Amino acid sequence: MLRQSLLLLARSGRVKELVTRTPVSGALVARYVPGEATKDAVEATRDLVADGRLVTLDFLGEDTLDEGQAEATVAAYLEVLEALSQEGLARSAEVSVKLSAIGQALPEIGAKLSLENARRICRAARNVGTTVTLDMEDHTTTDQTLATLRELRKDFPETGAVLQAYLHRTEDDCRALAYEGSRVRLCKGAYKEPATVAFQDRHEVDKSYVRCLKVLMAGQGYPMVATHDPRMIRIAGAFATRFDRAPGTYEYQMLFGIRPDEQRRLAAVGERMRVYVPYGQEWYGYLMRRLAERPSNLTFFLRSLLSQK
Repeated sequence: MLRQSLLLLARSGRVKELVTRTPVSGALVARYVPGEATKDAVEATRDLVADGRLVTLDFLGEDTLDEGQAEATVAAYLEVLEALSQEGLARSAEVSVKLSAIGQALPEIGAKLSLENARRICRAARNVGTTVTLDMEDHTTTDQTLATLRELRKDFPETGAVLQAYLHRTEDDCRALAYEGSRVRLCKGAYKEPATVAFQDRHEVDKSYVRCLKVLMAGQGYPMVATHDPRMIRIAGAFATRFDRAPGTYEYQMLFGIRPDEQRRLAAVGERMRVYVPYGQEWYGYLMRRLAERPSNLTFFLRSLLSQK
């Protein structure tokens, strides 16, 4: 019930305005989102890289329904890639792209437009010495996202994929993508999906994650283990040993602001540790989803709102 309430608040413009005007709650926002501008993303990247971690940057925005908004999102990615290059950070930071943010949902032209826009971002990333990973969204877009991935990999084989372990289909998708040169980020999944396509019990999701992780670790690709779960981190390490994976042939990924001490620990013992850093003006929905995932943060958040006169 609490999680659903927070997700409803994610769509409230009134609450967003209140949060935006609340100085105290700014500390909570900054914990999960370093800022709205390119310079904020670059500054956060610089700090993380200096601390031994890698970065993937996500310019927040999805459900784009007009070409102008899609073009603005592409421009933001081109800008941040150029800024990373100028700061000497491009080889330590890639970008993550939601196809919905660059036009996938547009009627009739969405598939073609989002593919062309993704190509532009991939080309810019390659030119500065880094890569792109296509984020996965709800299950209705999975087939189209994987089709776009196949097209992109014809010219940009380094393009990364994301698979969500809570979907029934994902173990088979892992087998299909566990080939040499393939980069796959495995996460548990963040969307509300029906039982017809996704596991509903968290223990079933965990078991699926382990099965999928085993496929990826045993394969020839480059697994990206996206989890904050201590058990999954231990299991990933055990699989790496079992399948003779050398350091650098896989990596861990966590969200900006989540378990930073564990991020530093993994980096300190020689693991590749990448931090998913969101930025941009559409931070409010992202923040609410993080609160829904970790309701223990709600007390601080509500106190900051109630303290306003």
